[in-house]
Amino acid sequence: MKDLTKGNITTGLLLFTLPLLFGNFFQILYNTMDTLIVGQTLGKLALASVGSTGSINFLIVGFAQGMTAGLAIITAQRFGGKDATGVRKSFATGILFTVAISLLLGVISLIFVRQLLQLMQTPDEILAGAVTFLSIMLGGMIFANLFNFLSSALRAIGDSKTPVIALIISSIANIAFEYIAILLLHTGIAGAGFATLLAQLISVIFLTAHIHKHVPELHFTKTVLRFDKDEFVEHARLAIPMGFQSSIIAIGSITMQVALNTLGTNAVATQAIVSKIDQLAMLPMISIGLAMSTFAAQNYGAKQFKRITQGLTRSVLIAVFWGISFGVILNIFHHGFTTLFISPKQTQVIALSARYYLMNGGFYWILSILFVTRSTIQGLGNGKIPTIAGFMELIFRAIVAIIGVLLLNYTLVISANAAAWIGSTLILIPTTIKMIHSFNQKNA
Repeated sequence: MKDLTKGNITTGLLLFTLPLLFGNFFQILYNTMDTLIVGQTLGKLALASVGSTGSINFLIVGFAQGMTAGLAIITAQRFGGKDATGVRKSFATGILFTVAISLLLGVISLIFVRQLLQLMQTPDEILAGAVTFLSIMLGGMIFANLFNFLSSALRAIGDSKTPVIALIISSIANIAFEYIAILLLHTGIAGAGFATLLAQLISVIFLTAHIHKHVPELHFTKTVLRFDKDEFVEHARLAIPMGFQSSIIAIGSITMQVALNTLGTNAVATQAIVSKIDQLAMLPMISIGLAMSTFAAQNYGAKQFKRITQGLTRSVLIAVFWGISFGVILNIFHHGFTTLFISPKQTQVIALSARYYLMNGGFYWILSILFVTRSTIQGLGNGKIPTIAGFMELIFRAIVAIIGVLLLNYTLVISANAAAWIGSTLILIPTTIKMIHSFNQKNA
């Protein structure tokens, strides 16, 4: 366990971030294998089927995962405040919360999965495959949600390494299971979905066993596990806004997906690819943001306000440097990035991808500021401002995407992402400046 309320700030943040970075790389690999294997073995239509489900999956699973992240922030604050009993109560409440929301959302999602895909204007030629894949993923979302909660809880008490090990195990298992399912058993898209669920289950079993054997800070009795109204309300106060924030962002992604669906299968296939490249670009940003969320939460619990300001400043500088650097690299080597996922013969998809990288890569530095400031604000227990920022992101993305559809202009549609990032930071940056000013007054 790592106490982030003490020691050198930069060193502490980097040491905590590096395992997160490594882990998030495997998370990207984990999420990418469906796309890469399906695209290379089953073809463009299967690739588009899987890719078209990403936004809905993000909407529903993202809501649950946003909530679990909120639950873990309370755990981190109590850990920073040296409240051992409170940490155990928070973890137990989080387990109950995660299981309940996963089961509820899973049932509702399975009932309406086809209607949701049709509402998104999913092309007829890929609808059946999309329904199959999404039904499997949403029906088994409890595994993904439990993995994310257990990982968040471990990070909350300063352990950023064990979730990485779990990700490596599940990523390797996912690759092996998918190749077996698709190439040997010939189970197609359904096999890819079930292989992913099985890999997620393995990661949950690993983390549960690790906590049981090595993490007494998260052990709890049946008494602690019982429903406690006050605990539930305190956790829901932060978890629910963070869940809605994730859903609001996902609705923006759905708006983009609907817009792209109207432009044809090539546009859908392109989105399936570039969304994975976006995830790669976001990897260090997300990692630094997660580190700052835990750093801010622990130091807030310990009332170390000056450390929060210093950590935020250094994290933003690191993230912005990455955003600018990756944007340049991506545009120079765009052809190589795209052909990792699809045959070089698909020239239209490659051309559309290059246009996407050009329009979005130049704004990755703004996205990096978004991730770091939003995570810091969340770590302080403020779910309201990130939710408002999410609404701004949705509004900006929807307006630009809709105009692009009306004009049948692909370039304008994909510019909606950059517009959304700008809209969100218009809320987050002033809030962050105000927060820093408040901390400076407390330190005076």
